[in-house]
Amino acid sequence: MRYVALLRGINVGGKNIVPMAGLRTSLEEMGFSNVSTYIASGNVILESDKSADEIKVQLEKALPKRFELDGDLIKVLVLTRTQLQAIVDNKPEGFGEQPEKYHSDALFLMGIDSASVIPLLNPREGVDMVWPGDGVIYSQRLSSQRTKSRLNAIMALPAYKSMTIRNWNTTTKLLELLNR
Repeated sequence: MRYVALLRGINVGGKNIVPMAGLRTSLEEMGFSNVSTYIASGNVILESDKSADEIKVQLEKALPKRFELDGDLIKVLVLTRTQLQAIVDNKPEGFGEQPEKYHSDALFLMGIDSASVIPLLNPREGVDMVWPGDGVIYSQRLSSQRTKSRLNAIMALPAYKSMTIRNWNTTTKLLELLNR
């Protein structure tokens, strides 16, 4: 089965550096096939006979050792094509369709639900908008006012360690790659 693995906590702010070529090689050595990466922010397409949960556990154990990473920062979310397709299909109306006006992101949740996170986001009226989804929060901020956005404050919250964020273009590109 084909999966997308979203790796949290690598290649961010000059920390936990993982070269994509090395990551692909390591995953192939672990028995995954047709491994490819998309940009250097922890997006991996792979094939495996294992379940998503088995892949998650394997990667969370192996990656910190293989690349000398801070294991407390590393979390992995593994999604099937069907799961990622549902996230894209169930987006709020118009979400991600005006990239010149809005910065649109998918906040992928790991072990927490959107109902518990949404109240923590404190969106600024007229600047930020958030919508709950199944395993995701859709976040949009007005580009011209992004310096006034309150959404970056999420990084200071404990819940931030249980999410990984991808911009909407990356999210839809990953679905396109899964469909190849």
